[in-house]
Amino acid sequence: MFRRAVECILFPRLALDSAARGGRLQGKTILVTGASFGIGEALVDLLAGSGAKLLLVARSSERLHAVRDRARSSGADAQAFVADLRSEPDMASLLAWLDVQSSPVDAVVHNAGKSIHRSLFESLDRFHDFQRTMAIHYLAPVRLTLHLLPGMRAKGGQILNVSAANVLLPAVRGWAAYQASKCAFDQWLGSARAELGDASIRTSTAYFPLVRTRMIQPGSAYARAPAMEPQQAALRLLRLLERGRGDWMPWWLGVSVLFARAVPRRLWDRF
Repeated sequence: MFRRAVECILFPRLALDSAARGGRLQGKTILVTGASFGIGEALVDLLAGSGAKLLLVARSSERLHAVRDRARSSGADAQAFVADLRSEPDMASLLAWLDVQSSPVDAVVHNAGKSIHRSLFESLDRFHDFQRTMAIHYLAPVRLTLHLLPGMRAKGGQILNVSAANVLLPAVRGWAAYQASKCAFDQWLGSARAELGDASIRTSTAYFPLVRTRMIQPGSAYARAPAMEPQQAALRLLRLLERGRGDWMPWWLGVSVLFARAVPRRLWDRF
């Protein structure tokens, strides 16, 4: 009960009808990565009634096709492509598949991700943890974005980055692989923002707090912590897509960033 009360304060709920659903996505082509679970799945469910053409990508074949079929049952034009974005052959096949679509991508939602919480000294023989997180959070969205830019430049477009609140906060122990890789794409997109804007391509980033998805299940402490529901996170993404611009972060994150800067590093390192 206490956790629920805290969640209501930290993550005020949006009603579905409070999101702009005025048909502004009608006829748009939207690419969603990580579409088979969590935030991605919830976003596809919301987009199914928007009139947008949906291109869905994930590596879980059975689950991805179930999400696609549910979107189609709601009247959406939805296509699915099974790919592990960390794989060079899979990425090449995905790019070739995108090239033969009937319309260029208007908006891409970089949602695919992998969470790793492991201490440094438990990672001495696990360099692949750093390779995998960098591949999925940085290299894959950069390569996918670069491939989509010519089509977006021709008619405008939107790049939506599903990021994490801890990107804006000091680094904490146990999250080296995850936090470094999420920061990498956040910095890349920030650096590219001005050039993209000159080409009428808009960028948006959602800095999400803990979200109750399968990514937090391995860590029991995080599984019990206050968290946002995937459907509520998806509603924030829907709003950004409808507006075609802007960023989102929890109301308290800006204050937390200022507080974190005032706290001595030696105290922050205790977390």
